[in-house]
Amino acid sequence: MLELERPEKIHLSPKIIPFFAVHALALAAFFVPFAWWLVGLAAGLYVLRMWALTAGYHRYFSHRTFKTSRAFQLVLAVLGLLCIQKGPLWWAAHHRRHHRHSDRHGDLHSPGLQGFLWAHVGWVLTTDHDETDYDRIADFAKYPELVWLNENPLVPPIALAAVLLAAGGWPAFVWGFCVSTAVLWHCTFSINSLTHMWGKRRYKTKDDSRNNWVLAIVTLGEGWHNNHHYYKSSTRQGFYWWEVDPTYYVLRGLALLGIVWDLKEPSEEVKAANRIDAPDEPGALAPAA
Repeated sequence: MLELERPEKIHLSPKIIPFFAVHALALAAFFVPFAWWLVGLAAGLYVLRMWALTAGYHRYFSHRTFKTSRAFQLVLAVLGLLCIQKGPLWWAAHHRRHHRHSDRHGDLHSPGLQGFLWAHVGWVLTTDHDETDYDRIADFAKYPELVWLNENPLVPPIALAAVLLAAGGWPAFVWGFCVSTAVLWHCTFSINSLTHMWGKRRYKTKDDSRNNWVLAIVTLGEGWHNNHHYYKSSTRQGFYWWEVDPTYYVLRGLALLGIVWDLKEPSEEVKAANRIDAPDEPGALAPAA
């Protein structure tokens, strides 16, 4: 294992205050009258935002695994911003860096290098990684509307919080915004941390990525992380029918409607190559870079 790689001095960001405030307010759910509609509200907003994060921020902005119109591209960006994980260009640029240096020096969130807590949440609570590397995301930085949203990432989530307060009062805000957001954060952060520690490896990769069916369910398909690191250009991360990938299923439905197109999938030859659990088939292709 590589030597732990952390900054000599950690510069905590002011955003640590709202981060812990959301968690504290989520605990207020125990002090408001229980109602199943509040649970449904939290679950619905969780699923919508998780899908936006996985389909938009990850599979579209980070890896360009499918194509869409400029209008729906904007929709994906706005919905992704509701997750409160900074702007789409910031997110995608840092994720591209992660793939370039995954579990090696230069990776910002490797549990093998920096430990679980740092990889899970520590790296986002410092000021060291606040800037967007626009050179790394130049293909999307050419759109001024995306740049504006990237520089003003709190506008959509504040609007969501205001709507919940106005429509359902304090209980809707606590459940629909705070509880849903806190759970959303830790489920998505688990892909940076736990899927590099816990699960099975199907493919030989240069990192510690693993497939984990539990995390795949709670993140709508992102838990097939070893598949993804092996063939990152695939829209489909659950390579086989038994690997549940709800994000991909919704994208397939949108493709039937003509909203997205050119979804990428691994060929049978690619899926058979570089297997740890079985010999490579003769003539099998190597994964795309």
